[in-house]
Amino acid sequence: MCVIWGIPYLLIRVAVSEVSPAMLVFVRTGVATLILAPLVFARGGPRAIGSRWPWLLAFAAIEVGVPWFFLSSAEQHITSALAALLIAAVPLVGAVIAAGFGNREHFGLVSLSGLLLGLAGVALIVGFDLGASNIVAVLEMGVVVVGYALGPAILARYLTGVPSVTVIGCALALCCVVYAPFAIATWPAHLPSVAALGALAGLAVVCTAIAFLLFFALIAEVGPVRSTVITYVNPAVAAVAGFAVLHESLTLAMVAGFALVIAGSVLSTRRAAAPEPRREAFEQPLG
Repeated sequence: MCVIWGIPYLLIRVAVSEVSPAMLVFVRTGVATLILAPLVFARGGPRAIGSRWPWLLAFAAIEVGVPWFFLSSAEQHITSALAALLIAAVPLVGAVIAAGFGNREHFGLVSLSGLLLGLAGVALIVGFDLGASNIVAVLEMGVVVVGYALGPAILARYLTGVPSVTVIGCALALCCVVYAPFAIATWPAHLPSVAALGALAGLAVVCTAIAFLLFFALIAEVGPVRSTVITYVNPAVAAVAGFAVLHESLTLAMVAGFALVIAGSVLSTRRAAAPEPRREAFEQPLG
């Protein structure tokens, strides 16, 4: 899982060099929807959502539709390594959102210190790899981080009891429908290269459909708490992949900043030892 959800940033960087962000989201969600559809209908289909469609729509937009578009747009201007390292701030924002939802457990001096430490890490990551033309891209990554942090809160609070594969399958289908007209409007004039097509296929099949099936199996095997470990490893995998494959910049300052973000995330998200709800496993960013 650390590898599968660490390489999307590299694949997105390759794909958006030839296709639009809207086209990328459309293909990724559409292909994954077709793969997951049989499993969704085997668990009762969309009817399993019941009266909670408004929250499913909100989850689809906040966790998938908006973040995946802005992530793709940002990677047209910044490296995949920088994008991935900024994603490491998701647990920090998640801690603030959890407090806003009323969960202030362990939100004391240590947690606040963790937030400050994490923010210092983000500043270190950005400060050494930011040109004037990339300010908008970094702001777009801010939207992605907030979306990835807020989505699990909606899931845990309003969509409990709905099968996980049904939630994500329906969310992907909705996003595919929404992005269809924008994908048609930005359809490439020429057939993308083999590299771009391979990146799109990898994103849809491996990093979305297969990834979710494996992730659900991982949760069943080790539980939601231990599965959150991948949150801290994904960005490192992505940064190394960008450096090794695309020869992107990976400075000592960026590595140090990433270490601060991880340390801050651990401190700011400290919890009691009591078992956690199953849905909290969705705190993994859906790269």
